[in-house]
Amino acid sequence: MTEATLDIKLWGNSLGLRLPSSVARAAGLTVDQRVRISVEEGRVVITPQGHKPLTLADRLALFDPAVHGGEAMAVAPVGREAW
Repeated sequence: MTEATLDIKLWGNSLGLRLPSSVARAAGLTVDQRVRISVEEGRVVITPQGHKPLTLADRLALFDPAVHGGEAMAVAPVGREAW
């Protein structure tokens, strides 16, 4: 059995907890994996929901031109940049 004792921290308006890599590895969790969090008999249970890589269509659906569009660095040239 893999276990760890951790401190819960404030994260914005929520509470946050970092899972040690040994615990995540033992549970088979990966970065950006979707999980379900529930409370069962006073215990917090994290259940993996699988890891579905985003397709190109999924990524394009998440693209918001108002947020992601436009010039990345909208500033005037500072040197000999060619426009």
